[in-house]
Amino acid sequence: MTAADARCGLFTPDVSAALSAARMQARGAALRSGADLQALRVLEREANDKGASADCSSRDIAVAAARVRDAFAGYARTQRITYPGDQAGWRADRTGPGDIRWRLAQEARFGRDRMTFGLAGRQTAGVLLAVAEFADGQAPYGARLLLRDDRRCEAPYLDGPNTSARGLPLDHRLPPRSALRAYPAEARSPAGADLLPKNGGGGWAFRFPAQAARDLARLDPREAIAVEYLFPGDVVRRAYIEVGDFAAGRAFLALSAR
Repeated sequence: MTAADARCGLFTPDVSAALSAARMQARGAALRSGADLQALRVLEREANDKGASADCSSRDIAVAAARVRDAFAGYARTQRITYPGDQAGWRADRTGPGDIRWRLAQEARFGRDRMTFGLAGRQTAGVLLAVAEFADGQAPYGARLLLRDDRRCEAPYLDGPNTSARGLPLDHRLPPRSALRAYPAEARSPAGADLLPKNGGGGWAFRFPAQAARDLARLDPREAIAVEYLFPGDVVRRAYIEVGDFAAGRAFLALSAR
């Protein structure tokens, strides 16, 4: 129906965006439940080919489009949603512009420290941030985001190629260092109270490039990424984030921009 919409202009922008977000969420659910990646790609190609060749004036398309409108009209008005994951999930908030807030966020603990990672800002699109609190009060001088480089490692590396991810710790969901892409933080600043937990103390915010968010959205939902915090003396502390439904959440936020 997404492909048919692209061909025939079946839906309003909000319903089209809601359908796209749901498609990404369904794809992630299929992969996490054990669907074969290559078989899923074949299914997607077949669905796209069928939609792209649809007869826009046919009764079948009209009936299917009406069902989609009924199903997604309410979803398109939803302002907040939670996407559960295997180890950790994402919280999405597309309420209107105003105060700086987390738009799509996942929380993580690493040792005694904790981090919130995701998209934040006044607008729903947000910028990619990692905000961390360090129990010992130390201040990192830098941070870098690590994710799979699909030019070096085409498929997800889940503690070895083609391994089921269910119950697999996040630190076993990254490929070897040689197959990782690193994005250094573009900016560092003390974290504002609006991005810290209500019972939190001080923390540090690091902003990553917009390209990193686009690359993250292309990853397999079973994978993990890592944020490395750099301290004097070559000390590195690493936090892990489950990719999960990041792409679906990012598409959900796009409903507000249409």
